[in-house]
Amino acid sequence: MPAKGLGPQPPRGLSKGASASRSRGGTPSAKPARAKVIPDVVANRMARRIAVASGVPSVLGMGVFVVSYLLVSRQIVDIPPGITLLASGGLFLLGVLGLSYGVLSSSWETEPGSLLGSEQIGLNVGRLRQSLRAMRSGGPQG
Repeated sequence: MPAKGLGPQPPRGLSKGASASRSRGGTPSAKPARAKVIPDVVANRMARRIAVASGVPSVLGMGVFVVSYLLVSRQIVDIPPGITLLASGGLFLLGVLGLSYGVLSSSWETEPGSLLGSEQIGLNVGRLRQSLRAMRSGGPQG
């Protein structure tokens, strides 16, 4: 099986970290790597919510430019450029906020939540704060 990636590959049976510590003369640490993986069900749910909550306002923000151009170029309505800028900027800002909403409104459990996920936001913000406190204190992230 060919190796993936660029550069020299560690010998078989050793991870990159283990080979690096051995090449420096040390022994590999016995501490296993903590890899927490988001389940596919949860990741897909987050991706769908992000696509809707961020994608719809972003597409509408681009649509404002197109509609404004068509209305002004055909002399139907004289729209000031500032109005176009504010409208599209507001929709793009809403799209950025949709990124956070998509992640925080998703159920982080394997069971799905409600359609809008409003009951999940408080719970997930609490989990996020707890995780940040644990990282700052250097404790376990349970």
